[in-house]
Parts: sequence; structure tokens; C-alpha cells
Amino acid sequence: MTPAQDDDSTVESSTAESTTVNIDDPDELVITTLRALAIDAVEAAGSGYPGTAMALAPVMHTIWSEYLRYDPDDPNWANRDRFVLSVGHASILLHGILHLAGVVSVDPRTGPVGEPAMTLEDLRSYRQGNTRATGHPEYGVTAGVETTTGPLGQGLATSVGMAMAQRWTAARLDVDNTGIFDHDVIALCGDGDLMEGLSYEAGSLAGHHQLSNLCWIYDSNSVSIEGSTSLTFTEDVPGRFEAFGWQVLEVDDANDIAALRTALDTFRTTTDRPTFITVNSTIGWGSPKVAGTQQAHGMPLGPEEAAATKAVYGWPTSPSFLVPEAASQHLRSTLCARGRAVRSSWNDKFASFRTDHPALAAQFQTMQDQGLPDGWDADLPTFPPDPVGMPTRIASGKVINAIGPKLPWLVGGAADTGLPSSTLMWFPEAGGLQPHLPGGRNIHFGVREHAMTAIANGLSLSKLRAFDAAYLIFTDYARGAIRLSALMGLPVVHVFTHDSFQIGADGPTHQPVEQLASYRAIPNLTLIRPADANETVEAWRIALEQTSGPVLLSLSFQPLPTLERDDTIPASSISKGGYTIAGPESAPDAIILATGAEVHLALEARTLLQAQGHTIRVVNLASWELFDSQPQSYRDSVLPPGVTARVSVEEAATIGWERYVGDRGRTLGFDTFGVSAPIPQLQERFGFTADHIAAEVEAVISEQLP
Repeated sequence: MTPAQDDDSTVESSTAESTTVNIDDPDELVITTLRALAIDAVEAAGSGYPGTAMALAPVMHTIWSEYLRYDPDDPNWANRDRFVLSVGHASILLHGILHLAGVVSVDPRTGPVGEPAMTLEDLRSYRQGNTRATGHPEYGVTAGVETTTGPLGQGLATSVGMAMAQRWTAARLDVDNTGIFDHDVIALCGDGDLMEGLSYEAGSLAGHHQLSNLCWIYDSNSVSIEGSTSLTFTEDVPGRFEAFGWQVLEVDDANDIAALRTALDTFRTTTDRPTFITVNSTIGWGSPKVAGTQQAHGMPLGPEEAAATKAVYGWPTSPSFLVPEAASQHLRSTLCARGRAVRSSWNDKFASFRTDHPALAAQFQTMQDQGLPDGWDADLPTFPPDPVGMPTRIASGKVINAIGPKLPWLVGGAADTGLPSSTLMWFPEAGGLQPHLPGGRNIHFGVREHAMTAIANGLSLSKLRAFDAAYLIFTDYARGAIRLSALMGLPVVHVFTHDSFQIGADGPTHQPVEQLASYRAIPNLTLIRPADANETVEAWRIALEQTSGPVLLSLSFQPLPTLERDDTIPASSISKGGYTIAGPESAPDAIILATGAEVHLALEARTLLQAQGHTIRVVNLASWELFDSQPQSYRDSVLPPGVTARVSVEEAATIGWERYVGDRGRTLGFDTFGVSAPIPQLQERFGFTADHIAAEVEAVISEQLP
């Protein structure tokens, strides 16, 4: 199959000549094909969730065949409508529609490649490892999957970011108000999504921003994995969304396609608020009901029940994975014909846009390519040596405001900690993003850490350069979305401040302990803890040049001295993750390893130890991930294997440091909660003073003497 195929072309079919499907209505044929594929895939896998897929097949077919502005021959077309399956356990429903629609694979560098994104063999191998038919939708694995979902509520919150990004792009680039950037975002969710607090946060913010391009369709089936939702979930869900300021509609029966059409038509014509559509369904059943299949939510039906269910649907019991050519032909005759026409028209509009506004068109293309504009770093500040210095969070704010005018699609904000000094862009053209100013650069998220980060993921998926910001301790609330930014390889910049117990008398509820270790444990997440203002500049450079994963900047609340440097140890050395910031080139008596604020304590301790006749090297290990990616020869030059007298210093949990200090070194940190006290008392109590560090190093040296 290639992008040039005709509307009546087909996807791979398993139809045998002797197999007869007695379903004349083309819509019902597609719906039943989706249901049967769900049954067969889950049966073959021996695991999965067929119930939701069976119940929502009419909804999925109606959205894709009649409403989605989407071209399967170019699934990454920039102005496509976004469809998000937040109820990710029903992934087989999305996989099935991608197969029937003939969505093609995409090479991120060259575009559509003509091969099917979801083959019948993929469906046969559902959940079996080497397949694109994964147990939950995974972005980057299968074309047509707009975001990774699975943790419930994530898809909904991410869809808010997508909708905000569309409005932002239109406000900033469509200067002639032509409607060239006008796509919608439709998300399909269930009871579990709406039980999660994340949906409250995201739904509230979407209502505030009056995101009329956003529609959530709620599969109200009254079932969760542990049983009836009446056990725990008896609130007035539509009433909640009315309170959020959403338009609320209801479809009594998921099989009522006419009612679905009416609701979706209403969404399309609404211009002042997001739309919430409740669709009532019976999980695991088609129409009519099949006895016993109410258990289909979280397990295969079993051979007997699968056959009985197919029989009620009027579907042959064999062969399995039956895909009639007429089903795929009908879907492509509706979806593809519409999508191809809309994309062709948009291409013509964009050609005119490029002629009329070449600079804006070039900006849009650079955004799509995840590039950076020429000269984006031309105004990055350089900070002179200063024994007082500044908090690295303040330095970060200065960097954001140096980059912002040069990188027009840098957008972000903080969870109620947006201060002009650290996380806001204050240059005149920045502005705050509000319902009446959808092109603002500063997003006020309110006290919504989890929604903030999921929304940042949605912004990034829509090709904006997104950052979010919060106290490091409270990012525990956002961890699920942070993990997904790493899993999807999104270049979100997580700006997390107040990164040690030196927040002081606010006490242990605000003093992070295990956070650094826990984020270092997330694959594909680069954590950087800079030691001064100039390293903060370089950390931002690393973050913005990264395109395949997020960067977490761990920044100080307290002022840190700006170090005096020479050409041998520039601040750009942080790009290697770890480097010798002070000490002899030859093997020293001992090595002190530190990050962030503690680098300065290590340097003070080195001075004390030198007065005692010791040669001491101080290594700034600002980013373990970057350091570990360096060649072994470089790592050995920084941490000579023969020097086993090592002490690590970090105001956080010590877990993980053993890989760098070895079994003969020591780790200075704290593995308990902090205390509400002034900073000097905290430093004395937990041993974060130059004298104590020097004593620890002397002890390690003594232990290793012959």
C-alpha cells in the first residue's frame, strides 16, 4: 500500500472465499469488524481488555469515518485533528481502526514511507513484544498514536496541552485570521480517567481557557477492574463539567450513531467552551446483549464465549482476524476521501501563507522539525565571578528571558510559583496565556503540578518548546507525566527549584530527600544540577539542543557563588556531565564528588585539606546521565580507578552514589527527613560544612594507608 493508492484500495484482508459475512450496512460492517478483531486479538494474546473496545466500536467508527480531519496517507500532517485514546487499555480498538483505515508508517526524517503502520500480523501478535499492537498506545511505536496512554487521566490532560498549542499557533502565526491552523482535539475516556485527580486539574484549566477546540467523550459504562463503579464513584460527572464551564451533552446508547452525529455536530459549531459528551454503554456487549460477557473488561472471553458473541453479531466464528475488504474500503472511502481533500486544500493555503509570510512559514517549519532558529543563543548571558552570586533559579530566569525573544515558540510556566525572577518571561511581547490571549508565552497553571506537566507534554507533542516549573519536592505529584515525557522522548524542560533542605524553616514537608535519586532512576531523563549561574546557562543550552528526551534542571533556592574560571575549566564542561573543577592533573590523594550547591562546600573543604598537605581533586558530577554516556577513557581521566579515596557530597539521599565512590569511599548525604530550622543549623546538624567534609576525607585517606 502506498500514499498514492485509490480510495477503493484495501488493507490486508483475511477473507476466505468460503467465508460469508451477512452484514449489508457498511457502517455496521466496520463496527462489527472492529469488535471481532478485539475479541480475536485478546484471545490470541491471552490477556487484554476486549470489553471497552467492543462497546465503543460504534463511537470510534463514527469519529474516524465522519468527523476526524485526518489523512491516513500522511498521519503526521501538521493540521490534522488529534485523536487521543485516554482509555488506553482499549488499545486494540485504536490498533484496529488504524489497520482498517490503512494508516501508513512514518519515518521521522523523511515522512510517510508507504508501509502499513498496523498490519494484520501486528494484530495477531497483540501484546507479544515485537509488534506495533502494544498493550497500551505508545507514541513513536505506531503512526496514528498521538500520545502514550495507559496511566489513566494522562491522555485527557495531554489533550488539553494539544488544544492549547493549536490555539497558540493560530494566535501567533495566523496573522491574517485565515483559519489555516484550526484543528480539533478529541479524546475518548472512561470512568477510570475521570476518577483520577489529574482529570479534575486538567478539566478545570481547560474550562478556564474556554478551549472550544477540545472534546472529551466519556464512556459511561459503570465498570472498573474491581467491579461496579457504584463501589466508589457515584458523583454527578456531567455536573462537574458544567461547573468547570464545559458544554455537556449526552448520548443514551453508544450504538446510536445518529445521536453521536448530533453531539459531534454540536461540538463542531461551539466556539466558546470545550465539550463533554457522555456516551452510555454496556461494557463487553454489542447489541443485543450476550450473556456472560460482562467480565470481558479485563480478560479474554474464552473460546466458547467468543464464538457465541460472534454469532450474535452475525459474524463467522472462523477464521479469526477476519477483515472483509468491504470494511476497509468503506472506511477509506469516507475517512481518506475527506482527509485527502482537506489536506490538499490546507497545502494550498500553506503555500499562499508561505508566499505572504515567509518568515512565519519558516518558523512553523522549524517548529515541526524540532529545530532551533539561527542565533537562538546569541544573547545568552555570561556572569562575572562573584563570591555572593545568585540562586541558580534566578540565573535560569535570566536565561529564559535571553532565549525567549530569539525562540518565539518557547512556552511554559509554573504551578503557582511563577515569579518574575525565575520562571516568567517578562519581555514586552511575551504576555500571559489567557482565554482572550491564547498566544501568550507564560502559562499560569495554578496549583496543578500533575496537569501542568501533562499539558507540557501535549504542547511538546504539538511541536512547541515547552517548559514547566515547580518546587522539586512537589514534583512528586507530577511524576507520572514526567515519566511519560521520558518514555515518549519529548524534549520538555522540567525546571525544578528549591532543590535541597536549604529551603530552611519550611521544614521536612518542603525539603527534598529522595527526589534526585528517584528522577535519576527514570530512563531517558537527563538530570542536571548546575553549580553556579554560568553552568545554569550551559544547562539550558543542553536542554534546548536535546530533541529525544526531557531534561530536568535541579536549581537552588539559595544564592551560590559564581565561580572564577579559566580556559581549562569553562562552564561548558558541564556538557560532559562530570569534570574536574579543581585539583591536580596527576592522581590526587582523594577525590571529592559533588553537585549543585555542594560543589562550593567541596571546594572549601579542599582548601582546608590542602593546608594539611593533601592533594585533593574536586569533581563536579552535575549530570550522571551525561557523564555515564562519555567514553570510558574520559570517565577514567576524571575518576582515576587507582584513586579509591573518594567522598560524595550531596544534600539528598545517598542511593546511587556508590557507583562513583566505590566500596572504599564514603557518601555524605542524608537518608532521613529534614528539620524545620534555619539553614546554618541544618548544615551543622547534617554535616554539610567544610570542616565535616574535610574530616570525612581525612578519615577515608587514613583508612587506605598501608
